[in-house]
Amino acid sequence: MFGINYYKADASTYVIKTVNGKARKQGKGLSFFYNGMNTSIAAVPVNVQEAPFIFNLQTADFQSITVQGQLSFQVADPVKTAEMLNFTLKKDNSGWVSEDPLKLGDRVIRAVGAVIQNRVENTALRDALRLSEALADNLSERFRADSAFAALGIALLDITISAIKPTPETARALEAEAREAILQEADDAMYVRRKSAVEQERTIREAELQTELSVQQKEQEIAESRIANERTLLRATTETERERLQASIAAETQRTSLVELEVANSRQQSDAEAYAIAARMNAFKQLPVENLKAMALANMQPEQLMAMAFESLAQNAGKIGELNITPDLFGQALRKAAR
Repeated sequence: MFGINYYKADASTYVIKTVNGKARKQGKGLSFFYNGMNTSIAAVPVNVQEAPFIFNLQTADFQSITVQGQLSFQVADPVKTAEMLNFTLKKDNSGWVSEDPLKLGDRVIRAVGAVIQNRVENTALRDALRLSEALADNLSERFRADSAFAALGIALLDITISAIKPTPETARALEAEAREAILQEADDAMYVRRKSAVEQERTIREAELQTELSVQQKEQEIAESRIANERTLLRATTETERERLQASIAAETQRTSLVELEVANSRQQSDAEAYAIAARMNAFKQLPVENLKAMALANMQPEQLMAMAFESLAQNAGKIGELNITPDLFGQALRKAAR
Protein backbone atom coordinates (compact mmCIF):
# COMPACT_ATOMS: atom_id res chain seq x y z
CA MET A 1 0.00 0.00 0.00
CA PHE A 2 1.40 3.35 -1.08
CA GLY A 3 4.56 1.43 -2.13
CA ILE A 4 5.52 0.58 1.48
CA ASN A 5 6.78 -2.98 1.92
CA TYR A 6 8.26 -5.03 4.74
CA TYR A 7 11.40 -7.17 4.58
CA LYS A 8 12.83 -9.56 7.13
CA ALA A 9 16.11 -11.49 6.65
CA ASP A 10 17.33 -14.57 8.51
CA ALA A 11 20.48 -14.67 10.64
CA SER A 12 22.64 -16.16 7.84
CA THR A 13 21.92 -13.37 5.35
CA TYR A 14 23.75 -10.08 5.23
CA VAL A 15 21.38 -7.33 4.05
CA ILE A 16 22.35 -3.98 2.47
CA LYS A 17 19.51 -1.47 2.19
CA THR A 18 20.18 1.17 -0.47
CA VAL A 19 17.98 4.25 -0.88
CA ASN A 20 18.52 6.43 -3.96
CA GLY A 21 21.95 4.88 -4.52
CA LYS A 22 23.19 5.24 -0.94
CA ALA A 23 23.50 2.48 1.64
CA ARG A 24 21.23 3.35 4.52
CA LYS A 25 21.27 0.16 6.57
CA GLN A 26 23.32 -3.04 6.48
CA GLY A 27 23.84 -6.10 8.68
CA LYS A 28 22.78 -9.67 9.31
CA GLY A 29 19.20 -10.64 10.05
CA LEU A 30 17.72 -7.14 9.53
CA SER A 31 14.03 -6.42 9.28
CA PHE A 32 12.53 -3.10 8.17
CA PHE A 33 9.86 -1.30 6.16
CA TYR A 34 10.93 0.28 2.89
CA ASN A 35 9.60 2.18 -0.05
CA GLY A 36 9.72 -0.02 -3.09
CA MET A 37 9.88 2.98 -5.40
CA ASN A 38 13.35 4.18 -4.35
CA THR A 39 14.84 1.32 -2.29
CA SER A 40 16.87 -1.68 -3.40
CA ILE A 41 17.90 -4.61 -1.15
CA ALA A 42 21.01 -6.75 -1.60
CA ALA A 43 20.91 -10.07 0.32
CA VAL A 44 24.23 -11.87 0.57
CA PRO A 45 24.26 -15.37 2.20
CA VAL A 46 27.15 -15.57 4.69
CA ASN A 47 26.71 -19.18 5.77
CA VAL A 48 29.22 -21.88 4.79
CA GLN A 49 28.56 -23.30 1.35
CA GLU A 50 29.83 -26.59 -0.02
CA ALA A 51 30.52 -27.31 -3.66
CA PRO A 52 31.48 -30.74 -5.02
CA PHE A 53 33.64 -30.94 -8.12
CA ILE A 54 35.00 -33.46 -10.59
CA PHE A 55 37.65 -32.73 -13.23
CA ASN A 56 38.75 -34.85 -16.19
CA LEU A 57 42.41 -34.00 -16.66
CA GLN A 58 45.49 -35.27 -18.46
CA THR A 59 48.84 -36.03 -16.80
CA ALA A 60 52.30 -35.18 -18.06
CA ASP A 61 52.58 -38.60 -19.74
CA PHE A 62 49.26 -38.06 -21.59
CA GLN A 63 47.12 -40.31 -19.40
CA SER A 64 43.56 -39.33 -18.53
CA ILE A 65 42.59 -39.19 -14.88
CA THR A 66 39.60 -38.00 -12.88
CA VAL A 67 40.02 -35.75 -9.84
CA GLN A 68 37.04 -35.72 -7.52
CA GLY A 69 36.56 -33.71 -4.34
CA GLN A 70 34.66 -31.08 -2.43
CA LEU A 71 35.36 -27.57 -1.19
CA SER A 72 33.82 -25.35 1.47
CA PHE A 73 33.77 -21.54 1.24
CA GLN A 74 32.09 -18.59 2.90
CA VAL A 75 31.42 -14.95 2.07
CA ALA A 76 33.80 -13.28 4.52
CA ASP A 77 33.25 -9.68 3.35
CA PRO A 78 29.67 -9.37 2.06
CA VAL A 79 30.12 -5.68 1.24
CA LYS A 80 32.91 -6.48 -1.25
CA THR A 81 30.93 -9.40 -2.60
CA ALA A 82 27.89 -7.18 -3.13
CA GLU A 83 30.09 -4.63 -4.91
CA MET A 84 31.61 -7.23 -7.25
CA LEU A 85 28.49 -9.29 -7.87
CA ASN A 86 24.83 -8.42 -8.13
CA PHE A 87 22.93 -9.75 -5.08
CA THR A 88 19.96 -7.37 -5.48
CA LEU A 89 16.56 -8.89 -4.75
CA LYS A 90 13.55 -8.64 -7.01
CA LYS A 91 10.71 -6.29 -6.16
CA ASP A 92 8.67 -9.07 -4.61
CA ASN A 93 11.73 -10.50 -2.80
CA SER A 94 11.19 -13.84 -4.54
CA GLY A 95 14.81 -14.10 -5.74
CA TRP A 96 17.75 -12.28 -7.14
CA VAL A 97 17.51 -10.21 -10.24
CA SER A 98 20.85 -11.62 -11.45
CA GLU A 99 22.36 -15.11 -11.72
CA ASP A 100 25.61 -13.98 -10.05
CA PRO A 101 24.72 -15.48 -6.64
CA LEU A 102 24.03 -18.86 -8.24
CA LYS A 103 27.33 -18.77 -10.12
CA LEU A 104 29.44 -17.89 -7.09
CA GLY A 105 30.21 -21.55 -6.37
CA ASP A 106 31.12 -22.10 -10.03
CA ARG A 107 33.59 -19.21 -9.87
CA VAL A 108 35.31 -20.79 -6.87
CA ILE A 109 35.36 -24.25 -8.51
CA ARG A 110 36.84 -22.85 -11.73
CA ALA A 111 39.62 -21.12 -9.78
CA VAL A 112 40.39 -24.35 -7.88
CA GLY A 113 40.18 -26.40 -11.09
CA ALA A 114 42.78 -24.20 -12.80
CA VAL A 115 45.28 -24.83 -10.01
CA ILE A 116 44.57 -28.60 -9.98
CA GLN A 117 44.93 -28.81 -13.76
CA ASN A 118 48.24 -26.97 -13.69
CA ARG A 119 49.56 -29.34 -11.02
CA VAL A 120 48.33 -32.54 -12.69
CA GLU A 121 49.60 -31.58 -16.17
CA ASN A 122 53.11 -31.35 -14.76
CA THR A 123 52.94 -34.70 -12.92
CA ALA A 124 53.32 -38.24 -14.29
CA LEU A 125 50.47 -40.71 -13.92
CA ARG A 126 51.92 -42.78 -11.07
CA ASP A 127 52.75 -39.68 -9.04
CA ALA A 128 49.43 -38.03 -9.85
CA LEU A 129 47.50 -41.02 -8.46
CA ARG A 130 49.23 -40.44 -5.10
CA LEU A 131 48.70 -36.67 -5.14
CA SER A 132 45.52 -36.41 -3.04
CA GLU A 133 46.87 -35.18 0.28
CA ALA A 134 49.65 -33.03 -1.19
CA LEU A 135 47.23 -31.47 -3.68
CA ALA A 136 44.70 -30.62 -0.95
CA ASP A 137 47.43 -29.00 1.18
CA ASN A 138 48.70 -27.06 -1.84
CA LEU A 139 45.22 -25.73 -2.68
CA SER A 140 44.52 -24.68 0.91
CA GLU A 141 47.81 -22.79 1.09
CA ARG A 142 47.34 -21.31 -2.39
CA PHE A 143 43.87 -19.83 -1.79
CA ARG A 144 44.35 -18.79 1.82
CA ALA A 145 45.82 -15.46 0.61
CA ASP A 146 44.48 -15.36 -2.94
CA SER A 147 43.92 -11.84 -4.21
CA ALA A 148 41.03 -12.78 -6.51
CA PHE A 149 39.10 -14.38 -3.65
CA ALA A 150 39.98 -11.46 -1.38
CA ALA A 151 38.60 -9.05 -4.01
CA LEU A 152 35.37 -11.04 -4.12
CA GLY A 153 35.23 -11.14 -0.30
CA ILE A 154 35.32 -14.95 -0.31
CA ALA A 155 37.28 -17.16 2.12
CA LEU A 156 38.10 -20.76 1.15
CA LEU A 157 37.64 -22.86 4.30
CA ASP A 158 38.47 -26.43 3.30
CA ILE A 159 39.35 -28.52 0.25
CA THR A 160 39.11 -32.30 0.19
CA ILE A 161 40.35 -34.54 -2.63
CA SER A 162 38.28 -37.71 -2.29
CA ALA A 163 39.58 -39.65 -5.31
CA ILE A 164 42.05 -39.52 -8.19
CA LYS A 165 41.25 -42.30 -10.64
CA PRO A 166 42.65 -43.30 -14.04
CA THR A 167 40.53 -44.61 -16.89
CA PRO A 168 39.33 -48.25 -16.59
CA GLU A 169 41.83 -49.43 -19.25
CA THR A 170 44.73 -47.67 -17.52
CA ALA A 171 43.55 -49.01 -14.15
CA ARG A 172 43.57 -52.58 -15.50
CA ALA A 173 47.03 -52.07 -16.97
CA LEU A 174 48.32 -50.67 -13.68
CA GLU A 175 46.67 -53.54 -11.82
CA ALA A 176 48.29 -56.06 -14.16
CA GLU A 177 51.68 -54.40 -13.76
CA ALA A 178 51.28 -54.18 -10.02
CA ARG A 179 50.09 -57.78 -9.92
CA GLU A 180 53.11 -58.93 -11.91
CA ALA A 181 55.37 -56.90 -9.64
CA ILE A 182 53.73 -58.48 -6.60
CA LEU A 183 54.12 -61.95 -8.10
CA GLN A 184 57.75 -61.18 -8.90
CA GLU A 185 58.27 -60.01 -5.33
CA ALA A 186 56.59 -63.20 -4.13
CA ASP A 187 58.91 -65.29 -6.32
CA ASP A 188 61.90 -63.33 -5.06
CA ALA A 189 60.72 -63.79 -1.50
CA MET A 190 60.26 -67.52 -2.10
CA TYR A 191 63.74 -67.75 -3.62
CA VAL A 192 65.23 -65.82 -0.71
CA ARG A 193 63.30 -68.01 1.73
CA ARG A 194 64.47 -71.23 0.03
CA LYS A 195 68.02 -69.93 -0.12
CA SER A 196 67.84 -69.01 3.55
CA ALA A 197 66.40 -72.45 4.31
CA VAL A 198 69.24 -74.15 2.42
CA GLU A 199 71.83 -72.05 4.21
CA GLN A 200 70.20 -72.77 7.55
CA GLU A 201 70.08 -76.48 6.70
CA ARG A 202 73.75 -76.40 5.81
CA THR A 203 74.53 -74.56 9.03
CA ILE A 204 72.51 -77.09 11.03
CA ARG A 205 74.22 -80.01 9.25
CA GLU A 206 77.65 -78.52 9.89
CA ALA A 207 76.72 -78.02 13.53
CA GLU A 208 75.50 -81.64 13.73
CA LEU A 209 78.73 -82.92 12.14
CA GLN A 210 80.78 -80.76 14.49
CA THR A 211 78.75 -82.10 17.41
CA GLU A 212 79.24 -85.70 16.25
CA LEU A 213 82.98 -85.08 15.86
CA SER A 214 83.15 -83.57 19.34
CA VAL A 215 81.17 -86.52 20.73
CA GLN A 216 83.49 -89.02 19.01
CA GLN A 217 86.55 -87.20 20.31
CA LYS A 218 85.06 -87.16 23.79
CA GLU A 219 84.18 -90.87 23.57
CA GLN A 220 87.71 -91.62 22.37
CA GLU A 221 89.16 -89.65 25.28
CA ILE A 222 86.86 -91.48 27.69
CA ALA A 223 87.83 -94.87 26.18
CA GLU A 224 91.53 -94.05 26.40
CA SER A 225 91.09 -92.87 29.97
CA ARG A 226 89.17 -96.06 30.83
CA ILE A 227 91.86 -98.24 29.25
CA ALA A 228 94.56 -96.38 31.15
CA ASN A 229 92.58 -96.75 34.38
CA GLU A 230 92.07 -100.45 33.70
CA ARG A 231 95.78 -100.91 33.07
CA THR A 232 96.64 -99.05 36.24
CA LEU A 233 94.06 -101.07 38.15
CA LEU A 234 95.38 -104.30 36.63
CA ARG A 235 98.91 -103.43 37.65
CA ALA A 236 97.73 -102.52 41.13
CA THR A 237 95.64 -105.73 41.30
CA THR A 238 98.60 -107.84 40.13
CA GLU A 239 100.87 -106.30 42.70
CA THR A 240 98.20 -106.71 45.40
CA GLU A 241 97.58 -110.33 44.37
CA ARG A 242 101.27 -111.01 44.40
CA GLU A 243 101.59 -109.49 47.83
CA ARG A 244 98.53 -111.46 48.99
CA LEU A 245 100.00 -114.73 47.64
CA GLN A 246 103.29 -114.00 49.28
CA ALA A 247 101.48 -113.24 52.53
CA SER A 248 99.46 -116.48 52.15
CA ILE A 249 102.64 -118.49 51.53
CA ALA A 250 104.28 -116.89 54.51
CA ALA A 251 101.16 -117.58 56.62
CA GLU A 252 101.03 -121.21 55.45
CA THR A 253 104.73 -121.63 56.16
CA GLN A 254 104.25 -120.16 59.61
CA ARG A 255 101.12 -122.32 60.13
CA THR A 256 103.10 -125.43 59.13
CA SER A 257 105.84 -124.52 61.56
CA LEU A 258 103.25 -123.95 64.28
CA VAL A 259 101.56 -127.29 63.53
CA GLU A 260 104.84 -129.11 63.61
CA LEU A 261 105.68 -127.38 66.86
CA GLU A 262 102.24 -128.17 68.24
CA VAL A 263 102.59 -131.82 67.23
CA ALA A 264 105.97 -132.02 68.89
CA ASN A 265 104.56 -130.36 72.00
CA SER A 266 101.58 -132.72 72.00
CA ARG A 267 103.89 -135.68 71.60
CA GLN A 268 106.05 -134.54 74.47
CA GLN A 269 102.93 -133.85 76.60
CA SER A 270 101.52 -137.31 75.78
CA ASP A 271 104.82 -138.92 76.65
CA ALA A 272 104.87 -137.04 79.95
CA GLU A 273 101.27 -138.05 80.75
CA ALA A 274 101.98 -141.69 79.78
CA TYR A 275 105.05 -141.69 81.96
CA ALA A 276 103.05 -140.20 84.86
CA ILE A 277 100.26 -142.78 84.41
CA ALA A 278 102.77 -145.61 84.22
CA ALA A 279 104.53 -144.37 87.32
CA ARG A 280 101.17 -144.04 89.15
CA MET A 281 100.08 -147.52 88.08
CA ASN A 282 103.33 -149.01 89.28
CA ALA A 283 102.76 -147.28 92.61
CA PHE A 284 99.17 -148.61 92.78
CA LYS A 285 100.43 -152.14 91.97
CA GLN A 286 102.68 -152.15 95.00
CA LEU A 287 99.90 -151.04 97.43
CA PRO A 288 97.56 -153.62 99.07
CA VAL A 289 93.95 -153.78 97.83
CA GLU A 290 92.54 -152.65 101.15
CA ASN A 291 94.62 -149.48 100.99
CA LEU A 292 93.39 -148.72 97.52
CA LYS A 293 89.81 -149.17 98.64
CA ALA A 294 90.37 -146.96 101.61
CA MET A 295 91.84 -144.27 99.35
CA ALA A 296 88.92 -144.55 97.02
CA LEU A 297 86.40 -144.33 99.83
CA ALA A 298 88.08 -141.32 101.31
CA ASN A 299 87.25 -139.18 98.30
CA MET A 300 83.64 -140.41 97.79
CA GLN A 301 80.40 -138.50 98.48
CA PRO A 302 77.84 -139.83 100.97
CA GLU A 303 75.53 -140.90 98.16
CA GLN A 304 78.36 -142.89 96.52
CA LEU A 305 79.17 -144.54 99.86
CA MET A 306 75.47 -145.43 100.26
CA ALA A 307 75.41 -146.92 96.79
CA MET A 308 78.47 -149.06 97.54
CA ALA A 309 76.88 -150.19 100.81
CA PHE A 310 73.72 -151.34 99.04
CA GLU A 311 75.92 -153.08 96.44
CA SER A 312 77.71 -155.01 99.27
CA LEU A 313 74.33 -155.85 100.80
CA ALA A 314 73.15 -157.18 97.49
CA GLN A 315 76.22 -159.37 97.08
CA ASN A 316 75.76 -160.81 100.60
CA ALA A 317 71.97 -161.03 100.50
CA GLY A 318 72.05 -164.73 101.28
CA LYS A 319 73.76 -164.09 104.55
CA ILE A 320 71.37 -161.38 105.75
CA GLY A 321 68.38 -162.54 107.74
CA GLU A 322 66.37 -159.30 108.15
CA LEU A 323 67.12 -155.67 107.00
CA ASN A 324 65.05 -152.58 107.92
CA ILE A 325 65.58 -149.36 105.87
CA THR A 326 63.60 -146.23 106.78
CA PRO A 327 61.96 -144.06 104.05
CA ASP A 328 63.81 -141.01 105.32
CA LEU A 329 67.08 -142.46 104.12
CA PHE A 330 65.87 -142.87 100.58
CA GLY A 331 64.00 -139.50 100.53
CA GLN A 332 67.13 -137.61 101.59
CA ALA A 333 69.17 -139.44 98.94
CA LEU A 334 66.61 -138.72 96.22
CA ARG A 335 66.44 -135.00 97.07
CA LYS A 336 70.20 -134.70 96.82
CA ALA A 337 70.20 -136.59 93.53
CA ALA A 338 67.51 -134.25 92.18
CA ARG A 339 69.50 -131.19 93.13
